[in-house]
Amino acid sequence: MLAGLFLAAGLVLSSMLGTTAWVKIKNSQFITSKGSTRKNVKSDLVVWKGSFTTEAPTLLDAQHKLKTDAAKVSDFLNQNGVTNLVFKPIAIEEIQASVSNETNGESVSRQRTVGYRLTQKVRVESDDVERMAELDTTPLVEQDVLFTTEPPQFLYTKVAEEKIEMLADATKDARARAEQIAAQGSRSIANLHDAEMGVFQITPLHETDTSGDGENDTSSLDKTITAVVTATFLLK
Repeated sequence: MLAGLFLAAGLVLSSMLGTTAWVKIKNSQFITSKGSTRKNVKSDLVVWKGSFTTEAPTLLDAQHKLKTDAAKVSDFLNQNGVTNLVFKPIAIEEIQASVSNETNGESVSRQRTVGYRLTQKVRVESDDVERMAELDTTPLVEQDVLFTTEPPQFLYTKVAEEKIEMLADATKDARARAEQIAAQGSRSIANLHDAEMGVFQITPLHETDTSGDGENDTSSLDKTITAVVTATFLLK
């Protein structure tokens, strides 16, 4: 008997909530819904960065070795089809060491320059994203070049062009959702009253991370762009 009472109360509450929703739709002049659309794209630009370092007791020796290494880097990249490379200014760092001297029977330590460390960075922008994604710089290390690379940045440059079409599709999705809701109150959709664009999310393919400021993934070759629109429609 107690179970029957709970079941009856549940049915009454459900009916009340449904009726309340119907009344709100029935009496309102506007309805707001959120629509979205997604598009999978492949990156069309890669920014690739690397750097190489030399050390020598004198600045002149370090510069000569760095110049030799720069030629090796340039030859290696050219042989791999990379031609639009840019060498950045050289960074110079003094290598210090502590030297002890005896003065009046006491040991005194001071810093002394014992060598120089030179570092030069190289930057490449290319639309051959797959070639750069697979580039292996191990042969440079085998040539005695202390070369390191940063993770490539994969970009999609046509986002601005995609926005107009995607926002239109997201608005259509919002309208379809609003029509389904309005139909429950025996109403239909008239004109679009206003719409608010959400931030675009560019995420790795099959990932759904989002942020309030919008995701802008640069780590993956294949991406998903998501557009969201919150639209308010006039009911009739």
